[in-house]
Amino acid sequence: MASKNVHTFTEANFESEVLKSDVPVLVDFTATWCGPCKALAPIVDKLADEYQGKVKVGKLDIDENPKVTANYGVRSVPTVIVFKGGAKAGSHAGLTSKEKLVALLGV
Repeated sequence: MASKNVHTFTEANFESEVLKSDVPVLVDFTATWCGPCKALAPIVDKLADEYQGKVKVGKLDIDENPKVTANYGVRSVPTVIVFKGGAKAGSHAGLTSKEKLVALLGV
């Protein structure tokens, strides 16, 4: 079951939810048809729960939001990008561990 702490990011809310956030934001660029994305989902959910209030965690569907996806050069899924102060602070393409995502967040 998906965590209630995982936000849904879209082209309509990306600027307000991600770029203007006062806390670091982890964006999981994902797709419904992507097997590794499904494997990453429980890790993303766990991060959202454990770091609630310190980090904003959310998913962005690449098929529904092609402009944001192209703007950040996402060519494969899953890709995780961390934003701090409205700027891209780090990224990882492919399935990864919770520890690597925590390190990417720097929390």
